[in-house]
Amino acid sequence: MWLIQLKDILFHLPDYLAVWNSEFGPWIYVFLFLIIFAETGCVFLPFLPGDSLLFAVGAFTAVDGGLSFSKTLMCLFAAAVLGDTVNFVAGKWLGKKLIKVGPDGELESKLIRPKYMNQTRRFYEKHGGKTIVLARFFPIFRTYAPFVAGICSMDYLQFVFFNTFGGFVWISSLLLCGYFFGNIPEVQSHFHYVIVAILLISILPAIVEMLRSRKSHVAEDASV
Repeated sequence: MWLIQLKDILFHLPDYLAVWNSEFGPWIYVFLFLIIFAETGCVFLPFLPGDSLLFAVGAFTAVDGGLSFSKTLMCLFAAAVLGDTVNFVAGKWLGKKLIKVGPDGELESKLIRPKYMNQTRRFYEKHGGKTIVLARFFPIFRTYAPFVAGICSMDYLQFVFFNTFGGFVWISSLLLCGYFFGNIPEVQSHFHYVIVAILLISILPAIVEMLRSRKSHVAEDASV
């Protein structure tokens, strides 16, 4: 039931934002803050629609009676940075209790999906601190990246730099895209297709990385 509700919200985000704005007033900023904070700060909620939400919110800041762009930017930037920080601390202090390293070197856990953690860890090992920035634009990866960085004991000052920079680039770029393109008549009339396109483009790099990883594992097994 909730999946149907989530699908309806995703496909009609501008309408929902208008209703929420009229019903909740300034509290809508708190509501949006909590969504972005939850997606980036809670390793159990990687499925929240961050990219599409930011684009739709950016479009809503451009209409009369919509949200303030500057307030929205500051609010969601703070949510993204604080979310990643909480996730990093959780990985650093709780990861050792929740996560175990299996005999093959892969991370194992009964509470958190090992598949996503191991994919993120390989991404982290390949790109280092830049993972915190790059993962912002990949659904699921952006939720697991700070947690895995905490598990891997990434230097905190280094994390703060990449977290702040990545959070600002992610929030500002998608809000600006929504602000400038979201209210073009052609985009408005096909907004649900735009949302689907954003979701597909967002998960495409993760799919490519997963296929490459699977291909390398098959090659390794074949060579043994």
